[in-house]
Amino acid sequence: MTDADFREEVIGAELPVLVEFTADWCPPCRQMGPVLSALAAEQEGRLKVVQLDVDTNPATTNAYKVLSMPTFMVFRGGEPVKAMVGARPRRRLLEELSDVL
Repeated sequence: MTDADFREEVIGAELPVLVEFTADWCPPCRQMGPVLSALAAEQEGRLKVVQLDVDTNPATTNAYKVLSMPTFMVFRGGEPVKAMVGARPRRRLLEELSDVL
């Protein structure tokens, strides 16, 4: 995911989209990789999961005032409806997403 395709992939998406604002140098972000892959497979058709590298995509990162990594933001209908900061176990992430799925 990049600044260039954010509008099409996230803002224009029909499904709710979970965006992870991430960075290569962020150990908690790397921890979340397998969790997000499993979540994407498990929620296919209900939730789209994407990652945005904050270092190479500053426009989107700044537009949503992301300061800490990882930050998770859920978009529905083109608008951010929920934000969560920090790595978390899969079960907790699912609990926090239950109201937007």
